[in-house]
Amino acid sequence: MPASGIMNTTYSKTRIRGRDTPVPAIVINDRRVIVTGRFLRTACVKDETCIEGEIVPDCDLFVSELKRWKVRPDIFTFQQKVTETRPRYPYKFEWESFAMIPITSYDDWIRKRVKADVRQNVRRAKREGVVIKCAPFDDRLVWQIKEICDETPVRQGMRFWHYRKTFEEIKDVHGTYASTADYIGAYLGDELIGFIKLVYVGKIARTMNVISKQRYFHLRPTNALIAKAVEICARKNVSHLVYGEYRFPGKAQSSLAEFKKRNGFEEVLCPRYFIPLTPKGSLFIKLGLHRGLRRCVPEPIGRLLLSLREWFLRTCADESQTTRKTIESEGRNELVREKTV
Repeated sequence: MPASGIMNTTYSKTRIRGRDTPVPAIVINDRRVIVTGRFLRTACVKDETCIEGEIVPDCDLFVSELKRWKVRPDIFTFQQKVTETRPRYPYKFEWESFAMIPITSYDDWIRKRVKADVRQNVRRAKREGVVIKCAPFDDRLVWQIKEICDETPVRQGMRFWHYRKTFEEIKDVHGTYASTADYIGAYLGDELIGFIKLVYVGKIARTMNVISKQRYFHLRPTNALIAKAVEICARKNVSHLVYGEYRFPGKAQSSLAEFKKRNGFEEVLCPRYFIPLTPKGSLFIKLGLHRGLRRCVPEPIGRLLLSLREWFLRTCADESQTTRKTIESEGRNELVREKTV
């Protein structure tokens, strides 16, 4: 029987820094495994959080196949299901932090889980005319999402990867898993001012995108969107709603973590395993460098660096927007002069 790792190498697109990038891939036990990284090559199951059932059905088979693969990855990593918090495998693991709401009922969430200001914000959004409803994923919705993405190049202190992407790029980004997703929009009249994409994996719902227009922040559309997501999950008998990471490397406390906490999300720790496949992989794991230098930076220094990055990005964005407005103004003035002549 031929070794699948040798005979069936293909390329698969994965999103790295906001861009679709082709990376080596093979299929093992009906799971597509991809490899990222240049100096340290790390193998993982593609879109592991969107897989129903076991992410790695036979760990020994995966390890043996990856060791025979001509691409020669250094490390194989995978996580358990977010609802399985007790380690099941005899490999080195690290805890990953996720934000999750156990779904019982909407009333339980709004009365017992959220803070008082969140209840007020949900009522405020409704009072100010914000309507929350599901929307079909069509070209109209894509154009509306693109308008939100083009509002600002910096979000949460980071360069926003989807800023000024083309219509086709935005459609490709947000069209993944559309058949198992709900697109929930916050509308002010006919204008989309925020949306959440909910992807269902078995009894778990995951937020794949949560974004709102900053100029409508005072209407609190994001609180209203979270409320609608909980309501839909309760109606569909979903057991848990997951909203990405709870704590971030070098940034244990953040405005996003506080937002999740106030909206009823709790921190859940889930094991992620790291299996060395080469001597280089073993060395990096022993030195604690297998997840990059960022996680090795002391938190006070990390917060300082993140603050400097946010200041730099916002300064560059302000200068860019000023320049663009100047060019547009000069263009309009030139057009007026031509018409006058």
